[in-house]
Amino acid sequence: MAETISGRSEEEFQDLLRRLELALEASQIGVWQHNVNDQELLWDLQMHRLYGTRRHNRRVSSDVWMKALHPEDLERAINDFDTALENKGFYNSQFRIILPGGEVRHLRSRAHYYEGPDGAPSFIGAEWDVTADVLLNRELTKQKAIAEARAVALEQSRSRIEHAADHDYLTGLPNRRYFDRRLAELRKDASVETLAVLHIDLDGFKEINDKWGHAAGDATLQSAAARISGAITANDVVARIGGDEFVAVLVNVGSVEKLKAIADDIFSRLRREVRFGNEMLKIGASIGVAMSGAEGAGNLLAESDVALFQAKKLGRNRVEFFTSKLQSDLQAERRLADELRLAPVLRQIEPFYQIQVDARTRSIVGLEALARWRHPERGLLNPAAFLKVADEYGLTAEIDASVLKSALADRAAWVSQGLSPPRIAVNISGRRLADPDLIDGLRALRIPRHAIAFELVETIFLDDPDDRVLANIAGIKEMGIDIEIDDFGSGHASLIGLVKLKPKRLKIDRQLVTAIAISDEQRRLVGSIVEIAQALNVEVVAEGVETEDHARILAELGCDELQGYAIGYPACESETAILLKSAQATSRSRSPAGAGVRATESAGQRSDHS
Repeated sequence: MAETISGRSEEEFQDLLRRLELALEASQIGVWQHNVNDQELLWDLQMHRLYGTRRHNRRVSSDVWMKALHPEDLERAINDFDTALENKGFYNSQFRIILPGGEVRHLRSRAHYYEGPDGAPSFIGAEWDVTADVLLNRELTKQKAIAEARAVALEQSRSRIEHAADHDYLTGLPNRRYFDRRLAELRKDASVETLAVLHIDLDGFKEINDKWGHAAGDATLQSAAARISGAITANDVVARIGGDEFVAVLVNVGSVEKLKAIADDIFSRLRREVRFGNEMLKIGASIGVAMSGAEGAGNLLAESDVALFQAKKLGRNRVEFFTSKLQSDLQAERRLADELRLAPVLRQIEPFYQIQVDARTRSIVGLEALARWRHPERGLLNPAAFLKVADEYGLTAEIDASVLKSALADRAAWVSQGLSPPRIAVNISGRRLADPDLIDGLRALRIPRHAIAFELVETIFLDDPDDRVLANIAGIKEMGIDIEIDDFGSGHASLIGLVKLKPKRLKIDRQLVTAIAISDEQRRLVGSIVEIAQALNVEVVAEGVETEDHARILAELGCDELQGYAIGYPACESETAILLKSAQATSRSRSPAGAGVRATESAGQRSDHS
């Protein structure tokens, strides 16, 4: 009976050994034993396979292992073993070996220390190939580093764009967007008792630009920014809101006398000559000032603008305060607003068209419809004469709707003449986008798909558009009307709004385009905008293209389309029809840009952008 049990146990033991061998072979784990005193290793067949020895003998000299070790890992691997031996503990190491054919493999080795019956020290352990894991981890680390570098680059680009959204690139001062936000905050600040706004316009700046060039003009603007900033306190704000236009808000200035002293100080500083190389540039300033309690500060900017207008009207180079006497001027503005309110109804608003061309082929790919007011007494008025009033009195939606209807009528007339007009971009105001009846009204116009694009002008609201606006934008897109973001980078457009809206294209503001031919920083900024747009699959239109250098650089930076006086001036419907006919009849290999300029130059003086 004992023999049977013994035999069965032996069978079970041999079966267990076979299964263990199969498991080790399947796992490709090699088993080894190191008798330390004998400097002898016991290797199984898998160990020979791992080391590529092509041998089968169980006993192996320790030299075989050390000679296989990669020279750079030899010392560390031996130290790992010596440490385990000294501590009589667990051995854990990873190292590279070089196979006889020269291939490098990564092995992981682990073993336990034990002593034989005679007290001889030994290790018994296992090794397996971890090359695939090492290479995978190495690739993952590499990809992680690449991803982190890209994230850093994207964050830097985003930071530059966000900074540019709040600051003027040339002077480093806040821009209009920041100024408006800060003024609104100060009006709500309980600690603010009085606010004063100084509206500052440099006199003689155009002459400096014309005589000495844009570099001199830039130096003048930078000097003016520093001089104005030096005259105010840390609690005050100064911003550049236009080409040579600055505005400052003074907090708790106190008396009118103190305000006058500050305004006179700024005026005096700005009248000092500006050094430019070996030249001393003469400059002056007109300043309009308005002051009120914080609760009545809502009209301060408009009032200071009225005072500035008065300073210019009286001969420039002076300081004027807003007074009750100037209030009558506002009445005239209101009368103009009343006339403008009737203009769409009387069909006095008409579109002029400025071409947009492919940046590479210069073929016409679009038109922008710019509003003009054919006033019954004052003649044809550019937007500069009425757009500000339209904004202040909430008339932009009616003007936009009138321009759209006229543009559709003009387009239909061109089609009837056998022309194939490109898309026409038309402004759409924030107030109109919030209109719950907008989509029904647009459908009633039966707008052909891809014939019209809407430019969002009042894009400051895009930081947090409401559900109605988003629903209307979605409806607009469903009708085949493209959405474009106008004046991107001017301080109005928002990256968050850009991502939410997913527009077809964005237009880089002319202020960013102006200096790209002379400013590396400006080129990098425009390049960053293009990169972000490309990442979002948004086309880029550059406006304000006034020279061939502008056009070339913008094309190299990746802009898709160009618009500006170097491409063509705004023209009426009939002149635009002539231009489209000429372009349609001309070979596509020739640029229509020059023809566009010639056709529109006959319209007379240059027209401002709407």
